[in-house]
Amino acid sequence: MDVRQLQTLVAVADTGSFSAAAAVVNLTPSAVGQQIQALEGEFGVQIFDRKKRPRQLNAKGEELVRAARQVVQTITEARLAISGGRTAGMLNFGAIRTVSMHLVPQAFAEMRDVYRDLSFELTVGMSERLMSDVAAGRLDAALVAENVGVPASLSWSPVLTEPLVLIAPPDEAWRSDLSLLTDLPFVRYVTEVPLSRQIDTELAALPVSPREIVATNTMPSVIGFVQAGLGVAIVPKIALLTAGADTLHTRPFCDGAITRRVGLVQRQVSSRSEVLARLRQAFCNVAHLNGLGPEATPVVDAMG
Repeated sequence: MDVRQLQTLVAVADTGSFSAAAAVVNLTPSAVGQQIQALEGEFGVQIFDRKKRPRQLNAKGEELVRAARQVVQTITEARLAISGGRTAGMLNFGAIRTVSMHLVPQAFAEMRDVYRDLSFELTVGMSERLMSDVAAGRLDAALVAENVGVPASLSWSPVLTEPLVLIAPPDEAWRSDLSLLTDLPFVRYVTEVPLSRQIDTELAALPVSPREIVATNTMPSVIGFVQAGLGVAIVPKIALLTAGADTLHTRPFCDGAITRRVGLVQRQVSSRSEVLARLRQAFCNVAHLNGLGPEATPVVDAMG
C-alpha cells in the first residue's frame, strides 16, 4: 500500500467511477482498477459492492476512505512543511445557507491574505448533512447551527450569536409584537433545519396563533414577501445584512431574548487544525464587523 493507492481510492469515492477517477489521478481506468484490487488484497476485504452499477463503496470501504483522506492530507501538509512551502491545496468547507452569502465569502477573503496558495470549495446544505460530511471526511469543516446533535468524533466551536428579528412592512412599525403576529398574516420559514424548528418552538410559546399566508424554504424569499407587504416574519439578524433599511421595520424578537448560535464543526483530530483555527478566527472577525455577537469578539491575528 502506498499514498498513490490511497489518492486513487479518494478520487474514486469523490467522482463515483473508476473512469472519472482515472482522469483525476492521471491513470488509465484499468490501472485504477488494479490499484483498488491491490488495496483490497492488502486489507483482505472487498471495499466496493460489485453487485451495483456503478460500483458503490460498502461500509468497510467508507471507513477506509475516511482514513485515506486524513493520511493523504497529512502527508501533503508534511511535505509542504519540510520543504518550506506554504499551505496549499483545496479546503473543502460546508455552510448553512444563511451564512453562506456574506459571512463565508468575507472570511475566505481574509484567509487569502494569509494563505495565498489555498483554494476553497463551498458546499451549502443543512446542518445534519454537513456534519455527516465532516465526519466522513468529505468536508474539512462546516459552519452549522448549535442546536443539533454533534457526534463524539467532532467538535463544535461557537463563531457567532445573533438575535432573531421580527420583520414587518415599514408602515406597521407602531404595532406591538403581539399585534403584528395577531393582526397581520405570517410568512413562515419551512424547511428541515434547526432555525425553522427554533422559530416554530418560540411561536408556540406565545399566546397567539399566527395566520399563515405563505410558506417558503429560503430566507431571501421570506424577506422578499415581507418587503412586498404580504405580512410579518421572524428571521436571524444575519439574513438582513443586505436588506434595505427603508424597506422593512425590524426589531429584536421578544426584546432580543431569543438568539441562535452558529459554530465551526470539525473532526476532533484533523491534519488541518492550524488552518481551521485561523479560519474560525476569520469568521469571528467578520461576525464582529457585522455586529453579530457576543461570541463574535475581535481576535488579534497572532499568525502574521
